[in-house]
Amino acid sequence: MSIQPGRRVGVAFVGMGGAVATTAIAGIEMIKSGSNRLDGLPLAGHAVAGMVGYKDLVFGGWDLNGDDLGAAAAGHGVLTKQDIENGAQVLNGMKPWPAVGSAKFCKNIDGGNRIVAKDHREAVDCIAGDLKRFREESGVDDVVVVNLASTERWPDLDDPTLNSAAAFERGLDSSDEAISPAMLYAYAAIKNGIPYANFTPSVAADVPALIDLAKQLNVPVAGKDGKTGQTMMKTVLAPALKARALHVDGWFSTNILGNRDGLALNDKDSLQSKLNTKGTVLDSILGYPVEDHLVHIHYYRPRGDDKEAWDNIDVTGFLGQRMQIKVNFLCKDSILAAPLVIEIARVLDLAKKRGDGGVQEQLSTFFKAPMVKNGHGPEHAFGVQERMLLDWLGVH
Repeated sequence: MSIQPGRRVGVAFVGMGGAVATTAIAGIEMIKSGSNRLDGLPLAGHAVAGMVGYKDLVFGGWDLNGDDLGAAAAGHGVLTKQDIENGAQVLNGMKPWPAVGSAKFCKNIDGGNRIVAKDHREAVDCIAGDLKRFREESGVDDVVVVNLASTERWPDLDDPTLNSAAAFERGLDSSDEAISPAMLYAYAAIKNGIPYANFTPSVAADVPALIDLAKQLNVPVAGKDGKTGQTMMKTVLAPALKARALHVDGWFSTNILGNRDGLALNDKDSLQSKLNTKGTVLDSILGYPVEDHLVHIHYYRPRGDDKEAWDNIDVTGFLGQRMQIKVNFLCKDSILAAPLVIEIARVLDLAKKRGDGGVQEQLSTFFKAPMVKNGHGPEHAFGVQERMLLDWLGVH
């Protein structure tokens, strides 16, 4: 699919040893070897001038767990030993770079593969140095950063440090505790002209300070929180219910998952960050508040990456008659997420090539809480979001 043979793009993952990153890398390596098809990749059927091809992607990144990716992938249980041997052997030789971490922002996830920095400025310099070295050693033409790290707690969004680019710079100088690891990665990427996407619920490039910086420097940014399973189904079903004038009286959602994302969400502060992004879509689509919209996420270790998302929807129709809809999505979390991450990286790289900086609203289809350019509310309806992306790509 590569329109420009030879042009290569590096994708630097924050959380490279996680299930989503290892699955994405393995999938691309298997495509390169001819052992994997393009199923699950939403843009595989569209030839877009200037968009980097799947086989021209190169990977690197950071993780608090220093295990090589083969060992990390085996632990996640998404990829089989045969998968890795069938074209993704490169995982066995790949190790993540030391990462920035903070128990204050993410209690349940830690590791020894840590950047040792005396302050925020030094941490940013280390991240920037890693990106420079990655570009030089891999010989790629451009780099994109994608955050796949574990969910951080919600910060105080009213903190002045997060609300202007100048205040953020001062906060870096003073190692202000309002600044999270996710924000340090976002800042390092933006400051060095590298497109950045946040696939997590953590607050990062979406604080006003970093939105302003990305706009000033004309660097593409997008996020946040990848829309893969339950919320994707909501954004598909809710527009149909609205079109049929079926009033949604309540929507009860529950999830069980046992992967590292689930472990991070077992902390109440990290969980709240996730709920903040999952709970916003219905009211926007339907045009009225769903008072009994309940969302529950439970860490259940035996399930691993095989997440189950269950929904009960109560609706009222003609003559006040009440009805119910049941949805049970037994999904493989990383199998759904990995191809979206790949497409986000390709589109962000294309945006940079086109000189289109700042918030990339056309990527809304991939996120639960899409960033928007001009302060208006985000579009959540799946079909409208898809059209936004295809129109921006020039696909009709």
